[in-house]
Amino acid sequence: MTSTKNIKQTNNLTFECETGNYHTFCPISCVSWLYQKIEDSFFLVIGTKTCGYFLQNAMGVMIFAEPRYAMAELEEGDISAQLNDYEELKRLCAQIKKDREPSVIFWIGTCTTEIIKMDLEGIAPKLESELNIPIVVARANGLDYAFTQGEDTVLAALAQRCSQLKSNDLSSDYIVNHKPLIIFGSLPNFVNKQLTLELANQGITVSGWLPSSNYIDLPNICPGDYVVGINPFLSRTATTLMRRRKAKLIVAPFPIGPDGTRAWIEKICEVFGLEPKGLEERESRIWSSLEEYIQLLKGKSVFFMGDNLLEVSLARFLVSCGMIVYEIGIPYMDKRYQKAELDLLQATCIKMGVIMPKIVEKPDNYNQIDRIKDLKPDLVITGMAHANPLEATGINTKWSVEFTFSPIHGFSNSKDILELVTRPLRRNSSLPNFDFKL
Repeated sequence: MTSTKNIKQTNNLTFECETGNYHTFCPISCVSWLYQKIEDSFFLVIGTKTCGYFLQNAMGVMIFAEPRYAMAELEEGDISAQLNDYEELKRLCAQIKKDREPSVIFWIGTCTTEIIKMDLEGIAPKLESELNIPIVVARANGLDYAFTQGEDTVLAALAQRCSQLKSNDLSSDYIVNHKPLIIFGSLPNFVNKQLTLELANQGITVSGWLPSSNYIDLPNICPGDYVVGINPFLSRTATTLMRRRKAKLIVAPFPIGPDGTRAWIEKICEVFGLEPKGLEERESRIWSSLEEYIQLLKGKSVFFMGDNLLEVSLARFLVSCGMIVYEIGIPYMDKRYQKAELDLLQATCIKMGVIMPKIVEKPDNYNQIDRIKDLKPDLVITGMAHANPLEATGINTKWSVEFTFSPIHGFSNSKDILELVTRPLRRNSSLPNFDFKL
């Protein structure tokens, strides 16, 4: 067990903001899961060779596999304004429409399009009208956004299209006994079904998901409809739904871990005036199934360097498992959107009798390395750049990106989180301790 004698005890969460850069995966990586989620889409990433190399390596998809995304590679003529952006994009999109027949084309802006001030929003409506295909623009550049916020920019742009797809006839939405509920956030289809079923067991019908599996099936979102998020990095989407669609946001903890999933469902039930049924027993059964993992984690400490904006939710769940969280580094924190999650984190720390973690927005990695050396946590959850150097100093690490690409939402998938967290601890404890002398 790690000593906490040098940590100041407090009953409140403490927040700091450092001046670090976004030391995260590039946000254009959202293409890797969104092109698979929206099955009738095509993603066109507008950037340089570097962006193309990143996508090729990050996603591991070869050209001959014909994935539903491509690079519009900017060259010297584009950057120096010698070529006509409109004509070049028109040529590419016409070819995509002819060859792939998508229902929608997404333009993903990058750092380069920001720097050269490419007017994607100005070009898109003209081309959309000329080619007769929807073109959605999302600026997922690494200058303004961190890793998972790439999805946030895409869904925020998509949210503005929802009410354009269907008529204003709401009769189909109101066959249930409550106002429509739309859930926003991209999850594997089987996890969508799990959460939809959990709510159905409480008498709540999900009217739609944003994004849907097909662009043409996007939900109709009208003023007064309820929306709820499933991921903590979707604050821009939440704001767009409230301001542009006049929807009502349900501010709830996120359905990560059995405690978060129960709180998420309970909050939705509260909004619709329903009494939750069987949630306590459901949560208790899940905790019982996790006992083997909890025994391994109890009393151990963890340090989040910050990468995917899932840090607060994961930290709260790990505190519930008996861990001590020293620091939660996070690239960006929207305290309003994550208010319920922060409140649950604080309540969980008090319940478990452990120290309150320090939450550091835009952490400086150099300062974090110093703090890690001082605190000596049992586990550091970090981006890939720091994992091997930390392992070389004898510190257990886990890539934060793995939590992004794993199904971690809902009651049934809590085990997947703990499988990821405990793997480096189990691996290193099973290895012999060789004392090499150079």
